[in-house]
Amino acid sequence: MHIDTKVARFDAAPGDPYRPTSTPIYQTATFGQASASEFGEYDYSRSGNPTRTVLEAKLADLEGGQSGFALASGMAALSVLLRSVLAPSAGPDTRAGWLLVGADLYGGTTRLIEKLVAPLGVEVRSVDTTDLVATSAALTELRSRPGPGLVLLETPSNPLLRVTDLGAIARLVKEAGALLAVDNTALSPYFQRPLEHGADIVVHSGTKHLGGHGDVTAGVLVTSNKVVAGGIAFLQNAEGIALGPFESWLLLRGIKTLGVRVAQEARNAQEVALFLAQKIGSKNVFYPGLESHPGHFLQKSQASGFGQLISFRAGDATSAKTICEATRLFTIAVSFGSTNSTISMPCRMSHASVPGAAIAAGRVAALPEDLVRLSIGLENPRDLIRDLEAAMNDLPVVVGEFGSHELRAVRPNT
Repeated sequence: MHIDTKVARFDAAPGDPYRPTSTPIYQTATFGQASASEFGEYDYSRSGNPTRTVLEAKLADLEGGQSGFALASGMAALSVLLRSVLAPSAGPDTRAGWLLVGADLYGGTTRLIEKLVAPLGVEVRSVDTTDLVATSAALTELRSRPGPGLVLLETPSNPLLRVTDLGAIARLVKEAGALLAVDNTALSPYFQRPLEHGADIVVHSGTKHLGGHGDVTAGVLVTSNKVVAGGIAFLQNAEGIALGPFESWLLLRGIKTLGVRVAQEARNAQEVALFLAQKIGSKNVFYPGLESHPGHFLQKSQASGFGQLISFRAGDATSAKTICEATRLFTIAVSFGSTNSTISMPCRMSHASVPGAAIAAGRVAALPEDLVRLSIGLENPRDLIRDLEAAMNDLPVVVGEFGSHELRAVRPNT
């Protein structure tokens, strides 16, 4: 079945004799039991809720996995994944494992790993996963370590939009006897399904594309590995961090329009990215939809679209701030993937939580202070372009071609 059909049609209420076309919100904490000695299918919403069951089945279906899990946030999903795989509480002899992460990750993910996961005894390394030689060398070194191993990456990454070869990385990870988890938030299952390329677990911030309207916070995990699924299910119930019934309903509603939303947002992003490439030079614009992007053809081979995230360099931090604050159609906000366009400075906003010690130690690369991230929504792209152009023309100089070490400003033609 085509992905367009999958997102739009599904059994809204399995077994319901009234056959509603929208999944009912089972807004209840408890369910009455027929017997005092045996539980029914549902007993307590922390452990299971019919609205969430429909959502989790749909999430697994979209990603091509066997088990789906909906949690309170994307960070909750990552926390459950990392602890269930790398630091299981199975007894005094259980050893924490090792974690190899991509060098370009969301700031909250890095904070979680540095502050909560590493202190559990997990050995953490980072590597540029777009470099297969470096990744292979890191895995060769880590595979001899005790405990389970996990590789966590984003592709395209946030906010530098680097593209990792999923099939090649999956083969390397398998040879190392580890598991591969891919954060697929930037593209959604509409454009990319990492399990099809050999990943073991897929992670999403459902707050972004899956919800799509900026009105729900949610996290998603999908896997076909029964052992991993069992560990996730245990923590989801034991810690009470499953997604509530109303939020589950909101996410289901968002999924129904996923296809039309992300397809149009990606078309809009392509136009905006082309404008930026002409305005400030293609090497200063990070968008895989541009043929000048080093990951363009790789992404074409493993995904059906390029998404709606764009990052670009403004020349210096002051110019970046000026552009953000001068726009009128872009809301200055963290997060992305909603119907309205947003703009931000990652190093000051979404990635400001990266611990300085991690940057100083070289475990995380420092982001350029002049980096601006755009999340393109459903507005007319010509309006968005005019808004950006006006914001850039308000600067004393308009940035032109520049590299990472030498900036050259070009005054606009008069």
